Amino acid sequence: MNVNKDLSYAFALCRQFSRMLGIWPDPRIPSISGLRVPSIRFIIIACIVSFYIMVPHFTTMIRAWGNVSRMVECVASANYSVMTLSKLFATWYYSETLRTLMISVLADWMNSTNHHERNTMQKLARYGRYLSTRLYVLTAMTLSSFLCFNFLKLYRTYHLPKRGLVYELIFPYNVNKSPSYEITFVIQLCGGIYAGIANCTVDSFIAMLLLHVCAQLINLRMTLNKLVDELANKSISSTQFKEGIATVTLRHGHLIRNAKAIDNCFSAVLLVHMLFATFQLCFQTFRLYTIITEHKEVSVFQMAFLLTYVIAVLMGLHINCYSGQRLITESSNMAYGAYECKWYNIPAKDAKNLILIAHGSSIPLRLTAGKFGVFSMETLGATVKTSMGYLSMLVTIKEK
Repeated sequence: MNVNKDLSYAFALCRQFSRMLGIWPDPRIPSISGLRVPSIRFIIIACIVSFYIMVPHFTTMIRAWGNVSRMVECVASANYSVMTLSKLFATWYYSETLRTLMISVLADWMNSTNHHERNTMQKLARYGRYLSTRLYVLTAMTLSSFLCFNFLKLYRTYHLPKRGLVYELIFPYNVNKSPSYEITFVIQLCGGIYAGIANCTVDSFIAMLLLHVCAQLINLRMTLNKLVDELANKSISSTQFKEGIATVTLRHGHLIRNAKAIDNCFSAVLLVHMLFATFQLCFQTFRLYTIITEHKEVSVFQMAFLLTYVIAVLMGLHINCYSGQRLITESSNMAYGAYECKWYNIPAKDAKNLILIAHGSSIPLRLTAGKFGVFSMETLGATVKTSMGYLSMLVTIKEK
């Protein structure tokens, strides 16, 4: 049993990129109570995304008021940067809570000696890793086409009086003059890359935490069934059964607190994610529609970027909705597990103790969006439907 190997397998990608972004809540580093000092990397990335992408885009959008296509392009990029900043700040601000959660995850891997329990944890970790890998691959494809498109723009406009930037924005200095142009171009390029990495990293981290809680709920349900079976077969005494039920109840309460802690840390951020992802799908699809209907000449790299970008946004929503749906299912199954076990084969005074488990699972655990919406597979379909409704509205406005 290698705990470091198991933990590295489950959180490999999001751990490495979180460290790069300066937001990894390392469970092996002791905390400093009352003091949350952001790392230099976190400050630099937050400043780049804020001052070179988000603020200039909103300024340009105001100046382009009335030009629907231009406004949509600015809002799309600004929305993505707002999503990035909100996820970065939330992960940093709740770093102590997340560190406590990671300590709990580490303890679960260390204390798990049962082969079946470890298989359950590894199975969900494997699927979470699979989802994360797909999200990172889509993000890598999007960033690759983003880099190729912008380097092609650099090659075509470098010797022109008005040089092309990654984002055509207004700055308080002459960006067409060297070395201001080169510095601005590189910073904007880095900002776009950081935004893509940060979004998929935080989404993967949330999904892995939730799937770990789901694995523990499955193991707890199996432990409960085993206890009831042992008492029914008279393998254990009534006193031992009550001690086991007390342990299961305490463990169940601990998992409920962990799930609620995850929701409290990211609920507001996920509301921003849900709202802005809806607009992102609408705006980027509108850009594709405009390119096709107006027969605009765009490079293969730009088309590839827009297509992979839309798919990556959908994948980011899917990974949150899937993990949220799995949390609802497994927390509800705890109540069903208490009902479906062989409680009718044990004494009534012992069977009454199962009511505590059923009562604790009467309200399913949820991953919420600002306490208004719940992440589930139904939410994914509703979000796509809503974004297409907004797209229809934009097309109607443009054609008038």
